[in-house]
Amino acid sequence: MHAMQYEITLPADYDMGVIRHRVESKGHLLDDFPGLGFKAYLMRERGKDDSPVNQYAPFYLWNTAEGMNAFLWGPGFRGLSEDFGRPVVQHWTTLAYEEGPASGAVPRTAVRRRQRIPEATPLPGLAAELAAEAGRSARTEGAVSALTAVDPRAWEAVHFSLWESDAPQGVGDVFQVLHVSAPERGDLRRGRQW
Repeated sequence: MHAMQYEITLPADYDMGVIRHRVESKGHLLDDFPGLGFKAYLMRERGKDDSPVNQYAPFYLWNTAEGMNAFLWGPGFRGLSEDFGRPVVQHWTTLAYEEGPASGAVPRTAVRRRQRIPEATPLPGLAAELAAEAGRSARTEGAVSALTAVDPRAWEAVHFSLWESDAPQGVGDVFQVLHVSAPERGDLRRGRQW
């Protein structure tokens, strides 16, 4: 599975109602997109939940590389690039994915935490630790799902979780979830991915 995110940072005085309207009018277009486990349409507003910026930052979990490629090379991403400029797309390979006790709920918040992996860190033990962290997050009351993924180019882990209501504070960047497209969420493989 492939995790993916891009961040579009907007001016401090940007009307975030524009982003809300964009998601309301276009979010459903990926509700049946082949290869997509889920796309969480995420937004941060400057001054809310300790966010220093206004930002639109969708997060994807892909079941297939073909689905991810079809999106990146297709009309949806082209339209976003035409409206905001082509963003840098961050990409991670998934180590673990788990459903939480609130897996049937509509998520309202998301948390993302990045973790640098020092060069001297033994990788086999770290992979098991990172996978276990996804499991711990997913077992927390209010968790819809949690995953951990790694970018081996930059040696960075990303921990991502969706929450039924308020997310735990102080554990990462907090986002509002505006919509979730989840055509193949039920097909996402649970547990560690090796």
